[in-house]
Amino acid sequence: MSSSTDNSASSVSDKKRPVIAIHGGAGAITRAAMSREKEQHYLAELERIVASGQAILAAGGSALDAVTEAVRLLEECPLFNAGKGAVFTHQGTHELDACIMDGRTLDAGAISCVNHIRNPILTARKVLENSPHVMFTGAGAEAFAREHGQEMVAPEFFYTQERFEQLQRAIAADGGVMLDHDGASLNVQPSGDPIDPEHKFGTVGAVAMDAQGNLAAATSTGGMTNKQAGRVGDSPIIGAGCYASNSTVAISSTGTGEVFMRTVAAYDVAALIEYAGLTLEEATHKVVQEKLLPMGGSGGMIAIDRFGNVVLPFNSEGMYRGFARVGDAPVVSIYR
Repeated sequence: MSSSTDNSASSVSDKKRPVIAIHGGAGAITRAAMSREKEQHYLAELERIVASGQAILAAGGSALDAVTEAVRLLEECPLFNAGKGAVFTHQGTHELDACIMDGRTLDAGAISCVNHIRNPILTARKVLENSPHVMFTGAGAEAFAREHGQEMVAPEFFYTQERFEQLQRAIAADGGVMLDHDGASLNVQPSGDPIDPEHKFGTVGAVAMDAQGNLAAATSTGGMTNKQAGRVGDSPIIGAGCYASNSTVAISSTGTGEVFMRTVAAYDVAALIEYAGLTLEEATHKVVQEKLLPMGGSGGMIAIDRFGNVVLPFNSEGMYRGFARVGDAPVVSIYR
């Protein structure tokens, strides 16, 4: 499915029917390096996770609950770079970030630079619900998680052999400064990942609209392979990697985090809709294709507007993505 096909996923008759969309990261496609079995594995996981969020909406659940569960499941799946299977920092550690936002109230919760919280998105949700603050980081975030009964794990929980080997290749290739998406000159054996792990923006996210018309968005990530410890990207930043407002749109981003932060990419879409009167498709195209690309910002976003329209645009070669309206079969895709 192409991104343009994604954009036609909504029709007038679909408006206000509950819907969820998810992404599992964007990047460069390596079709020749991928087996049919591996591709089907990714698609099956995307479909399973979309269907789980869809079931919550079908049962009358909130958009906030649907995106929380979808992202939690993405964190539990080692195919994606969030939670179990998160990438390594240059120092050989894991640092996880997450953010969630309620479009009904504009309440939000975020955490960053944590390495003992099994499901960062669940702690971000606790911040939203139980703290006057919006964002915690590092030791403070982990203390908050413990105080609120979150499941804590040893850092080894997040380890996978594939991610460790990816770190070693990154260090060997460029003196220890290569980030996850900088790998054009690498001469490595195919990994079997449909999206080249050396050109992959590893973030996961979900957006949803429920039966009451409420919007919500959630984003979680392990960051970039070989990033410096303490680096924070766009994923936990409201307005960059995550944004939701019932008056406009819910968005989760994936891509070159520094550029998404500098352009306040997610909120920019909302502003173009609210102040310039652009449609969802027009606003996301302007940001993803016209604003991010000239600055070297590669990646994409998933978005649902207040009318229930859905778009999943990206300017990279591919993006793990899927969506489902209540009553319809989930639609999932990887390639352009």
